[in-house]
Amino acid sequence: MFAASSLLATLLLALAVSANPLVVRDSPVKLPLARRLNVTSVHNLVRHDLARAKHLRTRGEALTKGFSQDAIINESVDNQVVSYIASIGVGSPATTYQLIVDTGSSNTWVGAGTAYRTTSTSSKTSNSVSVGFDGIDGILGIGPVDLTQGTLSPDSSSLIPTVTDNAFSQGLISANRIGISFEPTESVEVRNGELSWGGVDSSKMTGSMTFAPITTTTPAKFYWGINQSIRYGTSTSILSSTAGIVDTGTTLLYIATDAYNRYRSATGAVLDGSTGLLRITSSQFSNLKSLFFTINGATFEFTANAQLWPRSLNTAIGGSASQIYLVVADVGSNTGSGLDFINGYAFLERFYTVFDTANKQVGFATTPFTTATTN
Repeated sequence: MFAASSLLATLLLALAVSANPLVVRDSPVKLPLARRLNVTSVHNLVRHDLARAKHLRTRGEALTKGFSQDAIINESVDNQVVSYIASIGVGSPATTYQLIVDTGSSNTWVGAGTAYRTTSTSSKTSNSVSVGFDGIDGILGIGPVDLTQGTLSPDSSSLIPTVTDNAFSQGLISANRIGISFEPTESVEVRNGELSWGGVDSSKMTGSMTFAPITTTTPAKFYWGINQSIRYGTSTSILSSTAGIVDTGTTLLYIATDAYNRYRSATGAVLDGSTGLLRITSSQFSNLKSLFFTINGATFEFTANAQLWPRSLNTAIGGSASQIYLVVADVGSNTGSGLDFINGYAFLERFYTVFDTANKQVGFATTPFTTATTN
């Protein structure tokens, strides 16, 4: 476990990617991301994802009630089975750190694995922050700034500007927003993502961008929360329009328990005891229909293939190589909880996503991988 004080420095003062200097001059600024499957904790993938969901829900409810987080951010990295890692240089001269890119966090910190080194750009403050993570160097937090409330001590009422906020206020990027591109993959670890600070990378898109406002429903509103509905095939309603979040730190696609039961019934899937995932037969896969997500009036098709866990990685999650597993899982509470879905990595790898701080909205567009048959 790692605890640090005063390490929330402005990250973009000296930014490097894979030890090669990145000149922050043109907007958008592009940062490659490497996907890593955490094979040391991947067994019972659902349990790890649900632990994160519980953490996000609890923190959101605390913010709703005005409770301080007592300057502690405490979540084990083991809860993130699939992580996207950015190589970031901090300081002058720069020290390179491997940071998890996390939309469910807004604090950026370093020093857990590779020790933080004070340089000419370091600035000590009168506050301290405690963080709890194992196995990585730190976090690149790209969540909304309100999540930083209560994380400083003694000034627990203050908000900490995010890296994106700082970059925009200093004129390093032209817009206060981030675009993220992921690609479906069958590899345990591969560089297949990209983060664009300050703009939208239209080369990653095949369709127009649809924006949805941040929901007003608690606790989803404290994150990148939106409203959406889901149907199966042409007419089977799975989830009526309700609030949930878009989250890079969650591996699967989670929906409310009542919606999950409807999906399970529609697909004929059974719960697999070894993996905690739904399982279908080859004949059921042949008849599997697309899911359709309606977000702010636009419909996004989540194909039958997109609903599958990559079969080449079945054994990595304790499953059988010959089985077919689904990525749709039960969030653990019925519709109306304020966190009725989590569009995790399984969803994000199919759509280009923009997190727009300035306009308080999340954008989605189709990509060349929306209908890929990678799985």
